[in-house]
Amino acid sequence: MKTLLTAAVLAAGLITFPALSSAWAAPLKLGVSAGPYGEILDFTAKLAAKEGLEAKVIEFTDWNMPNAALQAGDIDANNFQHQPFMDNQIKQRGYDIVSVAKSVVVPMGLYSKKAKAVAEVKNGATISIPNDPTNAARALVLLADVGLITLKSAGPTTSLIDIATNPKGLKFAELDAAQLPRSLDDVDASVITLNYAVLAGLDPKAALKLEDDQSKWHLVWAVRKDRQDDPVIKRFIELYRSPEVRQFILTRFNGTIVPTW
Repeated sequence: MKTLLTAAVLAAGLITFPALSSAWAAPLKLGVSAGPYGEILDFTAKLAAKEGLEAKVIEFTDWNMPNAALQAGDIDANNFQHQPFMDNQIKQRGYDIVSVAKSVVVPMGLYSKKAKAVAEVKNGATISIPNDPTNAARALVLLADVGLITLKSAGPTTSLIDIATNPKGLKFAELDAAQLPRSLDDVDASVITLNYAVLAGLDPKAALKLEDDQSKWHLVWAVRKDRQDDPVIKRFIELYRSPEVRQFILTRFNGTIVPTW
């Protein structure tokens, strides 16, 4: 009788299991942009599998898709964006998603095939930057940090109209972030996020300038609001923010991706 009663209670969903019980039937589906972020999630998924938590890492090449998939319930969480990008997408598209934990800082860098130092960027040079508003802001802040331009205001809403001075008369080409590495043959320099730079075979150490670990544009874990207390998602993120994953990141990416824990 006790066995039958227990089975009935289980079937009714009245007992919750601690994290990583075999009771979790469906694997977590985790969205990420292609490149280093995916490698880190793959490593974490192997740790999770040892505890009975199965996770499937789904890579996207279009930055607009992971949040759309999250909103639609096609994935359970994503880890590819910084907070300003997420805030902008929520504002524009009405997504009911929230950030639940910090992830890593993936530095944005200034790359060039025509200049070996910032000072060698020529007058009238064309620099390609991301065409989405928040990463465009991030690129402009980086260009201001190296002294190529000055800005009226520097933050997540900074745009080309906020350029105060442009002493070299630089021109700007706004392109999809994934296309920026390819643009290096056609422009004088480009401001590229590290995931796309590495994917294209660019050496982070060859950048004329890289953001440091104090960047405000650290990545976040995002979920739908109705899943923000989901114990399975929480446990996976705990594993992600573990010493083992931190060491993997530092070893695998040689300090060019910086953990926030």
